[in-house]
Amino acid sequence: MTTDNMDDAWMVDDTDSDPSGGALATARPWKVLVVDDEPDIHAMTRMALRGMTFKDRPLEILSAYSGAEGYDVLAANPDVAVVLLDVVMETDEAGLRLASRIRKELGNTLVRIVLRTGQPGHAPEEKVIVDYDINDYKEKTELTARKLFVVMTASLRTYESLLTIDLSRQGLRRILDGTANLYQYNSLVEFSSGVLHQISAILGVGADGMLCAKRSRAASQDRNVEVMASTGQFVQTPAQDALDATTPLFKVVNKVFAMGCNHFEHPYDVLYFSSQAGHQFVVVFSPPWPLVDYQKDLLGLFCDRMSAAFDNLYLYQQLRISNEATVIALADLAEFRDKCTGRHLLRIKRLTDALVAHLRANKQFEQEITETFSDLVGTASILHDIGKVATPDSVLLKPGKHNPQERTIMKEHAGKGQEILDRAAQKIGGESYLSYGAQIAGAHHECFDGSGYPLGLKGTSIPLAARIVAVVDVFDALIHRRLYKDPWTLDDTFAYLRQGAGTQFDPHVLAALIAIVEEDPSQWIDVQDL
Repeated sequence: MTTDNMDDAWMVDDTDSDPSGGALATARPWKVLVVDDEPDIHAMTRMALRGMTFKDRPLEILSAYSGAEGYDVLAANPDVAVVLLDVVMETDEAGLRLASRIRKELGNTLVRIVLRTGQPGHAPEEKVIVDYDINDYKEKTELTARKLFVVMTASLRTYESLLTIDLSRQGLRRILDGTANLYQYNSLVEFSSGVLHQISAILGVGADGMLCAKRSRAASQDRNVEVMASTGQFVQTPAQDALDATTPLFKVVNKVFAMGCNHFEHPYDVLYFSSQAGHQFVVVFSPPWPLVDYQKDLLGLFCDRMSAAFDNLYLYQQLRISNEATVIALADLAEFRDKCTGRHLLRIKRLTDALVAHLRANKQFEQEITETFSDLVGTASILHDIGKVATPDSVLLKPGKHNPQERTIMKEHAGKGQEILDRAAQKIGGESYLSYGAQIAGAHHECFDGSGYPLGLKGTSIPLAARIVAVVDVFDALIHRRLYKDPWTLDDTFAYLRQGAGTQFDPHVLAALIAIVEEDPSQWIDVQDL
């Protein structure tokens, strides 16, 4: 701190730690508001405080010439640190009224209010101190340049301490809120994007960033570093390019991975966290200005929370993989007797996933295609023919056409499949692979015009999951070799499907499937099953 002819150096010899570490010197001045109806007071105050700095930050002097004008300035500038406030302006108690409005109406408890009066009889010091939430009281005649410097230093120091406490409190609340959100993500990509947004929320500012994963602790180079999500400048410039060995960021990221701790060096700050499963992550972000100490501490705490949230996500993913494997094994039981179905089940899952994603991207069936629906239906589609476990080989494996009695037996597999899966789903409760599998198994042979089986459901009374799998199942069965038929051409398959639009198939679902397949037919036709 500097000023001319000051002998109160003890007031500014800050040997305690600087919460900003000089970090905010780049630019944000301390705002000081002078509220006084005498222009000379404004000029004298500016002259007395000219060149003054606190913690390497200059002062920005704002002016207001009445209590009402002062209120408007404070409302527009909630980050004012100190108010030098006259008592008598447009009324004898204009200053006191403004002090009350600052605290009560604006709810600003941080700004330091220094009352200055040229007529102390209008506002006795004892009464003002007791009745109003002000922080200092000075008569204008005693407030020399030296005293004003001392008062300003003390006020700014108090304001900075209170501001740090308040921002830390807000940051902790954001961490708690943000951590709760992180536990709701079911994929690593969603988790990564959530982390970046929560960091911006904790800092209270926008921050360009990216989250990188390194799955092997033994790896020392960036070959195993993968960018999972990015925001801001890293979206516009491919984030993976930012980790090119020729960039400064390359060395910083690998240094953080090697050290296993956070690294703060503006313009790029890097957080590090790891999981119990051995995965390592860094979050690279670039806030508008260097971070202050309390922000670094908050982000360190957030790293601990991120690690726990990722472990939760990892366990969820492992459980999901296990569940999917169980579903596939269960579905294989229904298909293992039919040697001509090949990779039918896995193709059904892949095309169902693609079809659901297409419908969701085009905002179709928005109320039905929820995130849970998208997450579960593809795997659940594998169970569509689970009821065939109860179908005799003599009927299931018959190469020719079925007679009426055999057709009746074949149709029973839909209801039996739904019954099997419903019983299992009820034990779990809620939406699951089994609950959607029951819908699909029971209704994927229903027709859109109501002519299908087993219940003759019509239109949207048929579950959407079943309407989707109905189209996918028939497409895959026609385009590939089956025990009872040779593979059809793509043109013949499309012609048959289009004939069933609105009768056998939901026309919107069918149109989406055709659009997906036409874009790249080779993705959906397995040459080994032709």
